[in-house]
Amino acid sequence: MEPEDLDLITVTYVGFDAGTHRGEIVVHQEHSRAVMAVFESLFNNNYPIESIVPIGDLPEGVEDIDSGYSNTSGFHCRVVSGTDRWSQHAFGLAIDLNPHLNPFVTDDEIWPTGSERYTDRTLDEPGMITEGDAVTIAFDSIGWSWGGRWQSLKDYQHFSSTGS
Repeated sequence: MEPEDLDLITVTYVGFDAGTHRGEIVVHQEHSRAVMAVFESLFNNNYPIESIVPIGDLPEGVEDIDSGYSNTSGFHCRVVSGTDRWSQHAFGLAIDLNPHLNPFVTDDEIWPTGSERYTDRTLDEPGMITEGDAVTIAFDSIGWSWGGRWQSLKDYQHFSSTGS
């Protein structure tokens, strides 16, 4: 993949203040239109999003030091935690949505820091992603997989075009 394979797209979203906001997200150009359709569907369903800012526009490492981190983003040049394999984010083929409300959970890790409360998926609070909601339906419609359906761990914020 080359940098020119990535697109910066602008999407409209509903914030937690119920206001209309615009954000930018970087994805692989092959998926730009489909991802725009997903965010249009989320907007039309009043699904609240904390923020949508390209990871490169945020302070370096903010996702690991801010206990309330919850920025929605796509492209992020990084490896899969605990491995030397490139993440699907490094190719613009994955999106993390409202991470604080939709944590990454293993037997010995919950990320981001401070999101432990949201491992209880029955809370059904605004911004949480659950099976059959507007978010999973929108991503299912473009053929993207949800990390909340994984068996060995749960990545409730994660959607990808490759299933990983």
